[in-house]
Amino acid sequence: MPASSSQKPYRVGRSRTGLGLFATKPIKKGTKIIRYFGPLLDSKKKDEDAIENKYLFELTNRWTIDGSIRENVARYINHACRPNAESDVKPRKRKVFIRAIKDIEPGDEINYDYGTDYFKAYLKPIGCKCDACEKKRKKKRAEARAERLRLKERAERKAKRDAEKRATQRKAGAKKAAKANGKLGNGKSLNGKALNGKALNSKHLNGHSLTAAAGRRAAPSKRGAVRVLQA
Repeated sequence: MPASSSQKPYRVGRSRTGLGLFATKPIKKGTKIIRYFGPLLDSKKKDEDAIENKYLFELTNRWTIDGSIRENVARYINHACRPNAESDVKPRKRKVFIRAIKDIEPGDEINYDYGTDYFKAYLKPIGCKCDACEKKRKKKRAEARAERLRLKERAERKAKRDAEKRATQRKAGAKKAAKANGKLGNGKSLNGKALNGKALNSKHLNGHSLTAAAGRRAAPSKRGAVRVLQA
């Protein structure tokens, strides 16, 4: 890790994405914090145009700064979608400075927006980890948890209502079945046991047997038939 002078208002330290540059003193808005520097690459030269790394800073269509050298402490400044600094590019001088666009307090990480092309090529595939994007992800996760909890509670309430409804239906069905299977209604039985003291299944009817009564009525007819045969 490169050493940072105590006279400088920044230091290299651990960040969410690895290493980052942090303020050690208050930095006022508009202050030039650090210069981004390195060898100049000429795109008209094939060998230089073929160089690829994550620290290339394009000044013009022709000139690009290769900031991968260790002396370039500015290369440790990370990207942020809502930064507290910006790149101040001076194409004619072929120089780039990182300038504060907000008041930065000691301990704050210094960051700037790397631009759309860099974001699409390097950050979007793995997900941006700046504070703004982390807050968005946390908010989405919290909303998703709240939605899952809401759906779970709604399902539990529905299950409880359904269980209560089934219990009520079972109770009503049991009551109806009990009434149909032997419960007396107005003192009358539907199974032939008693109906105001009268049996429907041949036992008695006002104290008289239905079979005996039928036999007495049939006897005269039988004797009359015998007299006819004797004559």
